[in-house]
Amino acid sequence: MTAYSKTRQALQDHSLTPKKRFGQNFLVHRRTAEAIVRAGEVCKEDTIVEVGVGLGALTIPIAEAAGQVFGLEIDSGIIRLHQEERDLPANVTLIHADVLKSDFGRLAEQCGGPLKIMANLPYSISNPFLFKLIENRERMAWATIMLQKEVAERLTAPPGTKEYGVPTVMLQSCATVRTLMTLKPAEFHPRPKIDSVVVRIDFSPVERLKGLPGYDHAIFRRIVRAAFGQRRKTLLNALCSAELFGFLPEKGKAAGKELTGGIIQAAGLAPDIRAEVLALEDYIHLAIETSRLIDSLSAGQEEA
Repeated sequence: MTAYSKTRQALQDHSLTPKKRFGQNFLVHRRTAEAIVRAGEVCKEDTIVEVGVGLGALTIPIAEAAGQVFGLEIDSGIIRLHQEERDLPANVTLIHADVLKSDFGRLAEQCGGPLKIMANLPYSISNPFLFKLIENRERMAWATIMLQKEVAERLTAPPGTKEYGVPTVMLQSCATVRTLMTLKPAEFHPRPKIDSVVVRIDFSPVERLKGLPGYDHAIFRRIVRAAFGQRRKTLLNALCSAELFGFLPEKGKAAGKELTGGIIQAAGLAPDIRAEVLALEDYIHLAIETSRLIDSLSAGQEEA
């Protein structure tokens, strides 16, 4: 019986089918799963959070390499299958949960430290999952995840390319991304229409940013989203739409544009530049200058 036949049979035996709403594409080849675990550098000291247990193709090799595994699975039918079959190693704890709604702080407490995540990620949740990792960057050690090729290319895209965007800048501000391997559609059931790519995301101080001052991450995020939200506009016009100085409505839009232009100039940039050509460091300088001006304006209001 082929790997595909075994996967289909396992699902049929429990009256299950791949669910489109969960983006289920089950990994079928054991050797591929083992290669992913090796590339992820999992060791016995690790407690791993696996997102999307599926039929356990990746779970079992992870459990063999790691000390403990917490497997998050949204599909109650899959949970029931493993409970009935008792087919997962003893060091695997199944958790019926939606990862996008999960409390990463609580997960980190369960794991006894920063999160180490592995996932055959449903394509439908790739972007919100990546942003959840970014939001919880201080609770993260690393993540080794499978993404559709298009999304993986965005994470490592250089400035000036069409792939370069919000996820690129936001993730590169707090992590280093490496491409580990490419998987063809034949590795999955059902077969997706495009290639998948396994990436390793290490959440540690980014070497190239060590010489820069600290900055307000909320302001940084707002600037990045505003710049790419209207990427055909100049940086000045795109940032004006974000209303960075909305707490000063009495000054009006003209004053806001003047203030925004001053920030861009202070960051050493031209107002007619566009979002996709700015480097990560440029966005950080914009956040720093914005914070300085907001603090200055706030102080002026208090004195008045």
